[in-house]
Amino acid sequence: MTVAVAAHAVTKFYGDFSALRGVTLELQPGACLALLGRNGAGKTTLLKIFAGVLAPSSGEVRIFGLPPRQAVARRRMGVLTHGLGLYEDLSALENLLLFARLYGVQNGRAVAHEWLERTGLGRFRASLVREFSRGMKQRLAVARAFLHGPDLLLLDEPFTSLDDRAVALLQDLLCRAVSDGKTIVLSTHQIREAIELASHVALMVRGQLAYCGERPAAMAEDPGWLYRQYGD
Repeated sequence: MTVAVAAHAVTKFYGDFSALRGVTLELQPGACLALLGRNGAGKTTLLKIFAGVLAPSSGEVRIFGLPPRQAVARRRMGVLTHGLGLYEDLSALENLLLFARLYGVQNGRAVAHEWLERTGLGRFRASLVREFSRGMKQRLAVARAFLHGPDLLLLDEPFTSLDDRAVALLQDLLCRAVSDGKTIVLSTHQIREAIELASHVALMVRGQLAYCGERPAAMAEDPGWLYRQYGD
């Protein structure tokens, strides 16, 4: 079986600053990895390299055996970043229709309507995104990430700005994705929500992996256990 995500000795410099230092990991299809760490630990940089948004300074990444910047690999990914990447002067529906065309989604209009309903945005389909609250934009970005049925979901702080109902909705979507054999990498500070989903966890400390492996059983009762054992 082809490894879903493989990183070998990945390093990333911004000038003289080392954001990542020798990150090596593998994820099998169907795994859900919670990527943990304090602000500035390198989580977002690593996700962007997995997504092909950034290139590593050294080392190698493969997504289902392919370089992440290849079009075939990109079509197999659904990505949610801090910037969200929505078009503010388009409506919610127009945003999803645009991405449906880019990804070659069959019956794109029907699929777009379905995801607007599933994320609680159906009655706002004609509203411009610039009129949305941050939480509504986050839900639309979630819909866009799932729209084309990706095999790999790369989610950077997906629970940000979501109310309790939207958090529960997202957790349900992610549970269904895992049940369908999708692979998930999500970075978050909301550890309790993440470990309910995660089969694996990775803790980043100053650009390095302090721990990467199956989710320790102790975290089910004590979400902060990993930080105390392996954090700085």
